[in-house]
Amino acid sequence: MRLEGIFAALTTPFGTDGSVALEKFKDNVSRYNRTGLAGYVMIGSTGESVLLSREEVDRLWAAARESAAPGKTLIAGVGVESTAETIARACKAADLGYDAVLAKPPHYYKPLMTPHALELYYRSVADASPIPVILYSIPQYTGIPFTAEWVAQLARHPNIVGIKESSGNVSLAADIVSLCGATFRTLVGSAATLFPSLLLGAAGGVLALACCLPDITVEICDAVRSGDLTRASVLQQRILWPSRLIAGDLGPAGVKHAMDCVGYYGGPPRPPLLPLTSAQMTSIESAMAEVMAAQMANSRSAANWP
Repeated sequence: MRLEGIFAALTTPFGTDGSVALEKFKDNVSRYNRTGLAGYVMIGSTGESVLLSREEVDRLWAAARESAAPGKTLIAGVGVESTAETIARACKAADLGYDAVLAKPPHYYKPLMTPHALELYYRSVADASPIPVILYSIPQYTGIPFTAEWVAQLARHPNIVGIKESSGNVSLAADIVSLCGATFRTLVGSAATLFPSLLLGAAGGVLALACCLPDITVEICDAVRSGDLTRASVLQQRILWPSRLIAGDLGPAGVKHAMDCVGYYGGPPRPPLLPLTSAQMTSIESAMAEVMAAQMANSRSAANWP
């Protein structure tokens, strides 16, 4: 399994009647197949996972498996409140041919989710899952912060192979890399911190921004790998505003409108998430236009280079 590079945290498209638009989803994946994305994460936060029925989840997983090009790593978001249901979803993803599962911590009973309780949860899931488990740290939604020391304890489990660290804390990502070693893969979930995290040893990113700007996020990763740090730094600066505005401030609705701006199908969010205001849409359109204009200018310069 290739657990490095840039993975798109795929959105879930809905039609005007509120139902899942599977054909639109497949069309998006077909376009992503032509990019340098390492793979796709299905049914995470950007995919509005908590707003989907189990039947919808299964249909989307199957559609992604059917549409993804060979060589694209598929990761299924399976974390729910119940340990048993998380395991059941991990087994279903394995049956469909997924490469790994991503599990956020249960958090409804947050005061009772002690480090010991969460460790038992993750160890139980990892023991039962037929495919590797990736931890999912997203304290801005769950209210449960991960520490590098605690992650290092779980990293000793042979079926826990990495983490999606979405807090945006570069220092924490670096500490996880340091304590867990190279075989444990640290993927960051914030495009705004991609470049510094890669410099400090992260293996890549699982990014909402990759849904609307896949090429530039892949280019940052490739530039760091090739040692072109000046290029990577310039590109990182270019995506700072879009990252904070689109994925950070506006969430799935923002990502979806940004996708609409560049020819993917985004569509509306699912209630209770609210649609964007006209002002928010205009801000996204300005941010995307600025990035795309800069990318086109760079492409023309490269084409004219003797």
